Amino acid sequence: MKLLNKLERKFGRFAIKNLMLYIIIGNVIVYFLLKIEPIDTIYKLALVPDLIKQGEIWRLLTFIFFPMADSPLTFAIKIYLYYLIGTTLENEWGSFKFGVYYLIGMVSTIAGAFIADIAIYNTMFLNLSLFLAFARIYPDFELMMFFVLPVKMRYLALLNLGYFVLTIVGGNTSYRVAAIAALVNYLIFFGVDIVTGGKYNASNLYRKKQYESNFRNINKKFHHKCTICGRTELDDKDLEFRYCSKCDGYYEYCMDHLHNHEHIKED
Repeated sequence: MKLLNKLERKFGRFAIKNLMLYIIIGNVIVYFLLKIEPIDTIYKLALVPDLIKQGEIWRLLTFIFFPMADSPLTFAIKIYLYYLIGTTLENEWGSFKFGVYYLIGMVSTIAGAFIADIAIYNTMFLNLSLFLAFARIYPDFELMMFFVLPVKMRYLALLNLGYFVLTIVGGNTSYRVAAIAALVNYLIFFGVDIVTGGKYNASNLYRKKQYESNFRNINKKFHHKCTICGRTELDDKDLEFRYCSKCDGYYEYCMDHLHNHEHIKED
């Protein structure tokens, strides 16, 4: 992920904060439009390669706003779940990395649709890739199935992976392409860990970083320290630090948090 870190230092200021919130809002708007507008009108939002080639390029973006379900209760549960998942991943990775993860999923889905020349009407598999990422980082997080039965994310992720496999093996072309494309971002972010058997656990990763930081910094002096995460140039020689002009006082941040922190205002 070194390349991603370098890209974040250069382009992190362009990251869209609260990305999942905007996607959820778009889903809600389209959901209610489906209740009052003819289905042909909403069809104009779908990812249809032939129509995109004819100039309807907005479909490259609007397909992500197709509702996740038709039933009001199911729709409400899903938008809450994916808002929780999306915002948690953004807090874990930062706005830039989360945006890149989602963008890769979008681009691979679009590429798959053009290669197979099929239309895609929803982001079910793209959303499931968010679910898999969340489960990879927080395997012991519990969801209440049917509002009463606690189930850990690791087991729900296995069910979703099984669904991916069944779809790829026995689904129709449209579903098969969407499923394969939606796994690209997951494999890019976690493929090495999967092959080597490594674990990406948020709490374990944090403790490891803290231990390594404390071990390296014994009897050493640093010149720069991030106000948010506490990292210094001793933790990573490639880290860059900047003072925030919008904070009152001299507060320094690493590039991971320079554009993603609450500004400090002194009374």
